[in-house]
Amino acid sequence: MAPDPQTLLQWYDRHRRVLPWRAPPGRLSDPYAVWLSEIMLQQTTVPAVKSYFEKFLTLWPSVADLAAAPVEDVMKAWAGLGYYSRARNLHACAQLVARDHGGRFPETEEGLLTLPGIGPYTAAAIASIAFGRRAVVVDGNVERVVSRLFAIAAPMPKAKPLIKQAAAQIWPQSRSGDFAQALMDLGSSLCSPRRPACSLCPFHGACMAAEAGQAELYPVKAPKAERPSRAGAAFFLERADGAVLVRTRPPKGLLGGMTEIPGSPWSGDFDQTEALAHAPAPANWRRLPGVVEHVFTHFALRLTVFHGAAPAKAKAPEGFRWALKGDLDGEALPSVMRKVVAHARAKGEA
Repeated sequence: MAPDPQTLLQWYDRHRRVLPWRAPPGRLSDPYAVWLSEIMLQQTTVPAVKSYFEKFLTLWPSVADLAAAPVEDVMKAWAGLGYYSRARNLHACAQLVARDHGGRFPETEEGLLTLPGIGPYTAAAIASIAFGRRAVVVDGNVERVVSRLFAIAAPMPKAKPLIKQAAAQIWPQSRSGDFAQALMDLGSSLCSPRRPACSLCPFHGACMAAEAGQAELYPVKAPKAERPSRAGAAFFLERADGAVLVRTRPPKGLLGGMTEIPGSPWSGDFDQTEALAHAPAPANWRRLPGVVEHVFTHFALRLTVFHGAAPAKAKAPEGFRWALKGDLDGEALPSVMRKVVAHARAKGEA
């Protein structure tokens, strides 16, 4: 029996999640809300995104408001959400939409793909959910559902185009946005990675993997490559008046445009005995006990933290600036740097 999209839509009408970026039943969602949520949801969970989404809408209710905001403020509001190139692209996209499109997002996948930070998935999601276009939307939840429905045995990521082709076979002409969100909701609830509730699934009887008793095998994953390790040092320099030395990272690259506690380069062969050669200024540096650990997508990081003291009127070295210790929480500090600050404070040195 082939999967019937209407069966899923009927299930969705009864069990749809209530999310701050979703429109009420029977209405299309606001393109700005869909775009903002989809950018935030890239490699981030729904619970983690909700508060950020609501904060952004409070600060910048429209794409024109976001476009007019200083990029530094956008980075600060994004701090802690990770993958910071998304925030830079978010601001660049808002400016382009406001300047070149009169504050209105293009309605087609082709038009949306011309905007910064919008790839095939996000373009399909906006076209489908916000504009009602028939566009095949495939995120991680949809991949899991469709790979099980059709028992797609190719390992990820090679299976991705096969999954999209299979999804297109059952994608309805109408209610495309609802169908996309229904697949997402199904994958986040009944069709879970482990112990899926197959007997309650609206596709029960039409899922090849479930019929074979092998739902948990899909999607098939390729063996994970070992995550390399890097190490480095961070230097928490505190002035007598309570200010802390910080700097803004270059706009491009890892953590681009974010605020950081000065530190050394990060490398797999970092020599801790030479860490002080990377200190931003002369000081009576003291190594704090323990290390700060943080896992990025492609590597794991261990940072040794040094604490130093500077006179109240000490000037910041070129490329650096002083931030009052009480204002650090409002800086655009990424998660790894917030860990460095917390580590320094916890050891009683800050």
